[in-house]
Amino acid sequence: MKDLNLTDPAVDPSLGTRRTEVMDTLAAAKEPLTASAVAERTGLHLNTARFHLDGLVNDGLATRTVEGRATPGRPRILYSDRAGGGGPRSFGLLAEMLTGLVSSLDGAGEAATKVGRSWGLRLVEEDASPEPPTADEALMRLNGVLDAIGFQPEISIRSDGKVELHLHHCPFQEVAVRHSEVVCALHLGLMQGTLSGLGAPLTADSVQPFVSSNLCTATLRVFSAGAA
Repeated sequence: MKDLNLTDPAVDPSLGTRRTEVMDTLAAAKEPLTASAVAERTGLHLNTARFHLDGLVNDGLATRTVEGRATPGRPRILYSDRAGGGGPRSFGLLAEMLTGLVSSLDGAGEAATKVGRSWGLRLVEEDASPEPPTADEALMRLNGVLDAIGFQPEISIRSDGKVELHLHHCPFQEVAVRHSEVVCALHLGLMQGTLSGLGAPLTADSVQPFVSSNLCTATLRVFSAGAA
């Protein structure tokens, strides 16, 4: 095997040390931590902490879950040290295998969107309000949900009145680049389910994958009461 050239300026030899520090922080914690908590405890920038946390999850050395909530508010993404012993777990490989299986089935995109909708409804099922939110309020809630999952969304209003969400980070990019028809359909359904669960006068029409190497774009539409 070719030795790694640490004198190559493209290689940062401190990456391994930083990732170990993040992993040790998770192991020492008595409860799951947010990326912000990890950044605070390690002194790393938040984006750097997220980068290493995602790497640990992809390597099977940490787990990532969406926080269950008993009170209103956007769900948080929590990270934990890998429980138990044994070798690393290949969650990425499992995701690749399962997504590949789904993509081989007839109507895979439609089925994935349906599953995404059900999960979107779950994420906001405790946030039901007798008064439905305005489009602006619902947009901010959806933006918070996507940010908590890790998409790093940015809102943009187009001249035709439609809304674009620029998704700067796909938490499932390694699988999405090979099975975008399934993964992006899940994301579309997730947004639709979240907005539907909120009773919002707003829906997600489409997701355009990888308009650039690290950017996907979702298009949303405001509709009148009684129309969808």
